[in-house]
Amino acid sequence: MSVGWIIVIAIVAVAALAAIVAAAVATYRRRRLITTIEQRDKATATYAFILNPSKPGAEDIRNQIIAFFKARDLGSPMFVDTQLDKDGKACALEAMDRGADAIVAVGGDGTVRTAASAVAGTDRPFGIIPIGTGNLFARNMGIPLGDIDAALQVAISHGSRKVDMGRMTLLDSDEPQRRHAFLIIAGIGFDAAMIDDTDPALKKNISWLAYFVGGVKNLFTPKYRGTFTICGPDGKEQKSRTTAFRTFMAGNCGQIPGFALMPEASYDDGILDFELIDTTGGIIGWANLFGDVLHQTITRKAEQNPLSTNSSVDQIQGSRAEIRLEKPALAQVDGDILGKTAHIEFTVEHRALCVRVPEPAAPAAAATATA
Repeated sequence: MSVGWIIVIAIVAVAALAAIVAAAVATYRRRRLITTIEQRDKATATYAFILNPSKPGAEDIRNQIIAFFKARDLGSPMFVDTQLDKDGKACALEAMDRGADAIVAVGGDGTVRTAASAVAGTDRPFGIIPIGTGNLFARNMGIPLGDIDAALQVAISHGSRKVDMGRMTLLDSDEPQRRHAFLIIAGIGFDAAMIDDTDPALKKNISWLAYFVGGVKNLFTPKYRGTFTICGPDGKEQKSRTTAFRTFMAGNCGQIPGFALMPEASYDDGILDFELIDTTGGIIGWANLFGDVLHQTITRKAEQNPLSTNSSVDQIQGSRAEIRLEKPALAQVDGDILGKTAHIEFTVEHRALCVRVPEPAAPAAAATATA
């Protein structure tokens, strides 16, 4: 046998060993996590599950939840289903009126967002059973994906974190409900247009990758123009002149699958991370912007790629922002389209939501978290 073949076999053997070790470590960590969760005292509380029945397998999940409670002698769980004219917020309010001590959202980011908007400020625990396509907030919280029983175990056990709740207010809207909650990212412009043009069927098949298709459709749409007033963490306001841009976003959590849009965003610091994005030079500018996002993802710093020439990513933190646009633009909160607006306000409610999570809060935060 030649030396070359010996080297190849050795490399394959090392790779196989590394894969086995990685799998063993992952299994050990999962078992340790489950053991830690099971060792917590089970809460003797009335749990209400806000279920989105349109999600694939929703009825099977309902039955699984009932069986889970029965096997652990936890009584009968309450269910309140979302409907076309009854979102997660209305369901959560109904559940609390009926005496629910804890609310658990069973669905995607939309169901989680709307249900959480009702629970924020009440000190009731909020659990999540992620069965959507993106499940971005659940990912940021470390809640198990693809394992209903593991997510249920987290939802019913003590161990919570207080997280911020963002609010986008459409100041020029005539609707009675103008304030909309968000837990991840809200924005106006390109990001909202991209989401609006994403095919729901394609999203079901390839998950969040479908957004890239919607994005391509909007690469060459006209820019937006507006003025910005941002209140920094120190309370001082900064006002801009009329600025052309592609998109403006406010982030509470900045991590999405594979990328860090806002690497310094923290979900419990009482401030939002604002990001103003622009590109020039057609496709070259968009390629530069992708490089900027990749640079942020690798460095974990809110800074632009020094090699970028046709894109700009301006980032600033603050507790409030107000935007006035020359023409109305689409707005979105956590992937839900709100329609067009020309006058928007972003605010944040500090540690307003008590979320059940796998890992207990750090000692410094434990005093502010409730179980």
